[in-house]
Amino acid sequence: MKEILELISEEMRQAFEKAGYPAEYGKVNVSNRPDLCELQCNGAMALAKQFKKAPIMIANEIVAALEGSKVFSKAEAVMPGFLNLDLSPEYLASYLSGMAGSEKYGLETPEKVKKIVVDYGGPNVAKPLHVGHLRSAVIGESVKRIAKYMGHDVTGDIHMGDWGLQMGLIITELKERKPELPYFDASFTGEYPAEAPFTISELEEIYPTASGKSKEDEAYKAKALEATKLLQDGERGYRALWDHIIRVSVTDLKKNYTNLNVEFDLWNGESSVHDIIPGMVQYMKDGGYIRESDGALVVDVKEETDTKEMPPCMILKSDGAALYNTTDLATLMQRRDEIDPDQVIYVVDKRQGLYFEQVFRCARKTKIVKDDTELFFLGFGTVNGKDGHAFKTREGGVMRLESLVSQINEQMLKKITENHEVDEAEARETAKIVALAAIKYGDLSNQASKDYIFDIDRFTSFEGDTGPYILYTMVRIKSILNKYVAAGGDADAAALRVPTGKDEKELMLCISRFNAMMKGAYEDIAPHKVCAYIYEMANAFNHFYHGTKILTEEDETKKAGYIALLKLTLGILEDCIDVLGFEAPERM
Repeated sequence: MKEILELISEEMRQAFEKAGYPAEYGKVNVSNRPDLCELQCNGAMALAKQFKKAPIMIANEIVAALEGSKVFSKAEAVMPGFLNLDLSPEYLASYLSGMAGSEKYGLETPEKVKKIVVDYGGPNVAKPLHVGHLRSAVIGESVKRIAKYMGHDVTGDIHMGDWGLQMGLIITELKERKPELPYFDASFTGEYPAEAPFTISELEEIYPTASGKSKEDEAYKAKALEATKLLQDGERGYRALWDHIIRVSVTDLKKNYTNLNVEFDLWNGESSVHDIIPGMVQYMKDGGYIRESDGALVVDVKEETDTKEMPPCMILKSDGAALYNTTDLATLMQRRDEIDPDQVIYVVDKRQGLYFEQVFRCARKTKIVKDDTELFFLGFGTVNGKDGHAFKTREGGVMRLESLVSQINEQMLKKITENHEVDEAEARETAKIVALAAIKYGDLSNQASKDYIFDIDRFTSFEGDTGPYILYTMVRIKSILNKYVAAGGDADAAALRVPTGKDEKELMLCISRFNAMMKGAYEDIAPHKVCAYIYEMANAFNHFYHGTKILTEEDETKKAGYIALLKLTLGILEDCIDVLGFEAPERM
């Protein structure tokens, strides 16, 4: 189905042509003065100079050309030349009936299905997820889901940090603590143990300990660097230890991401491109892209139009070691060969903007990516506490993501059970669902690039622009539909009707904008647009609900029309929260 504003604009363009004016000026928009009209067109204002006429004269001619239109119930010219419009209730009902009977509510499938890679998550193994990992996971998951909903072929890649110095630090500390382990015996030729010589809790303690030692003890750091090199060179015992570290860490990561309803198609890390790097470096040398700088290998990425300093992109350090730049470029090469994406979206802290600009320029200059491959950096802001600084625990430390989720679960459980007799198991499950909505909506309702304050009290409120408010609205609709069916009504047979009340029409107008909103959220890579839309829809529904007798309506046809409208509202809200990465409970 075409978007409703496009269909309305087609009607207006025909009126412009009929009145003798260029059709392209007949674009219709949602009114910025809903107290005056539902829609507006400002084309007459733009034509005044060209046709040497007062805008109001042109507007009046357009109104005359719209005489008998089945699209508009009102078309009036207003000084100095605006066209104020109201949509025909019959036309609106017809459009919504088409949405209700179409897959994805009439959302048009893309002319070309794109292959898209979303690079998000990016945790380091052997370290617990903390609140700083929240945004990449939540935003990336939503970006992936929106693109999939639009009909594209999307791959989500976690891109873990699993190959750098932190691995050498862990191995070094393990060797100091347990030198008797077979992994450190160069003469050992047997099978290494199947069980890891540490738990996830021990692993999470080992890394910060080792990191702290390396900052104070140069000899210790040298051992860690040597261990890192041996690992990357294929030392058998170190590779076996590394396998244990990855397996234990990834098991824990999967549990934590599952609690956030975040899924990845690929669980690749920097290690997955280790063997690609030598060939990539040689390719860059052969192509004349690389130069030597103080022993290091770099690619110049500065352009003549740059007004700010743009350092070269370093490929290998003077000691031959790879960097993040190296693995990110090799990953692009791997994705080109294995996926051949049309677009790669990186969901990363906005403070990494310069770094990714270097990587993107280097990838294009060296032709690691195809000319028509879009590389997009979606930089996000920080999560702050009420004091405006980075979100911390009460003790001042970095809060673990697991702790944050648990804290909000408990707060939601308390709210749900207050003054209510409810089954404890059901209450806990409901609290978990609503808490996730509070977290995700609280994050996604902000434009990604902006910092925001993580206010637990506000995010868990059932009033205002919050996830719980959206879910409460949906549960209210579910309750009405269930009562209708329980009383013998057939919700599936209910048909939409022409709106007769203002609130009913406002809700229908809001629903009619679904396709345009979803397309805009996809094209702008902007999940916050979905949040803004469902908040508007929840408000529109609640105005309708409070001003309308739905189940007590005596006219059965009218009541069935209300039920059909509620079904459509709920269905769209369910699709919207699904692309945001959460769901609604049956009861609250």
